Amino acid sequence: MTAPSGDWRLIREESRPGPMQMALDEVAAETAAAGGPATVRTYRWDPSCLTLGYRQDPETVDWAFCEREGIDVTRRQTGGGGIYHDARGDIAYSIAVPAADVPGELLDCYHLLCEPVLDAFDRLGIDAGYVEESVPEIYHPACYLRELHPAHDVVAGSSDDSDERRRKIAGNAQYRKRDAVIQHGSLTFSVEAERHLGTFADPPVTPAEFRDRVVGMDELADVDRGDAVAAVEAALVAWVAGEDDGREGVDNDSEGVALDRDGSWTDAELRRAEELVETKYRDEEWVRTRPGNKRAGAGSG
Repeated sequence: MTAPSGDWRLIREESRPGPMQMALDEVAAETAAAGGPATVRTYRWDPSCLTLGYRQDPETVDWAFCEREGIDVTRRQTGGGGIYHDARGDIAYSIAVPAADVPGELLDCYHLLCEPVLDAFDRLGIDAGYVEESVPEIYHPACYLRELHPAHDVVAGSSDDSDERRRKIAGNAQYRKRDAVIQHGSLTFSVEAERHLGTFADPPVTPAEFRDRVVGMDELADVDRGDAVAAVEAALVAWVAGEDDGREGVDNDSEGVALDRDGSWTDAELRRAEELVETKYRDEEWVRTRPGNKRAGAGSG
């Protein structure tokens, strides 16, 4: 696996609200574009959060359910449908890197940045890979229930399973901002079908049908959440700097690469992220208005 050369930092799993996590992804891209370190990180949603795809209609959300259940709602910069990120059942990662350092072709860039995701599953003994043939859509507003496409959808199951039996285990997406690429994704540790579907307004899908499409790591491997997070972080380290040999701190494992394995945000980055939370990721107009429309979307209740 070959990450671009340069200065990198690993930011280990942090628990923060969804709007702040989306703001930090954007800040990491700004830092990379400005000549700072590229970033790989894992993160946890606290509280659980529904992220809407960039152009998703807010009327597809059950706002009353989300408010009653204490589920945050924000809007991503990336496209696709909505994703419920459970505080326990979801493991998130992101990669922010200068655009000049990665392929300009979207699919090539996507496959490069997904290498550590597939490696993480391999480390956990989970047979995962891109779906080999398209699988029809079930429910468009939900990202995990859209058509599964061979170019980008990661599914898992037994090695002898057909595509129809292998289920989606990870969702990944990317966008470019200020000369940087940010890719973020969610790896399902445990499926919470009822709560996932509950965030949508009257989805014509049963929890059983959802579980037929989506699988969690805990169904496929004897692993706890901490071990799964550690595997993702180890895969990110290996992708950037070569196999982890146990050293700590800043290492130069691969030629042209310097990786801070205990990286952190600067005070300036955290201030910038808080600003983005207030002006965008918690802003009612950003969250509840479909981009391109002037009217607000559905309100609570």
